[in-house]
Amino acid sequence: MRASEIKRKTAETDIALSLGIDGVGKAKIDTGCGFLDHMLTLFAKHAHYDLSVKCAGDTYVDYHHTAEDIGICLGKAFYDCLGDKKGIRRYGDKTIPMDEALILCAVDISGRDYLGYALDIPAYKVGDFDTELVQEFFMAFVREAKITLHIRQLCGVNSHHIIEGAFKAVARALSYATEIDERYASEIPSTKGVI
Repeated sequence: MRASEIKRKTAETDIALSLGIDGVGKAKIDTGCGFLDHMLTLFAKHAHYDLSVKCAGDTYVDYHHTAEDIGICLGKAFYDCLGDKKGIRRYGDKTIPMDEALILCAVDISGRDYLGYALDIPAYKVGDFDTELVQEFFMAFVREAKITLHIRQLCGVNSHHIIEGAFKAVARALSYATEIDERYASEIPSTKGVI
């Protein structure tokens, strides 16, 4: 099974995270932020990844360090899970409708980190979660996972639906890209021979 455990402790957060990308969608999430718990739970469900996150962070300040540092840990775990990347499909894309919101996501497990982020989230907060932290989370994830990720909002006005659609779209695109294609099980999906 492709799995990883990451522990990261700083002056701002103390995180224990485990990820299994050949899972069934089990999630055990405790970030100290209810909205982020919800997004990571649905991410695990829709990717069919098993994900456990326990974070003690300086949430008395805000959720910035918690969101960014969990993104870092999730990205590191994702990178570790893929190993040499033999047999993976490498590319994935998904368009997800979430009521009035429509989100497009495309991913390349390229070994290069790039985030193309085009979400126009109208509210500054959903509950007590600052919506600008969605971009911070995905930026940290992409940097450590070493993937190219594009997330684009085609339409939508409800901030919760836009963010939820983004997490679901990323989950589904990553799930497809990380599946093993038996036709290429012994090959690295690159003409370079390495990703």
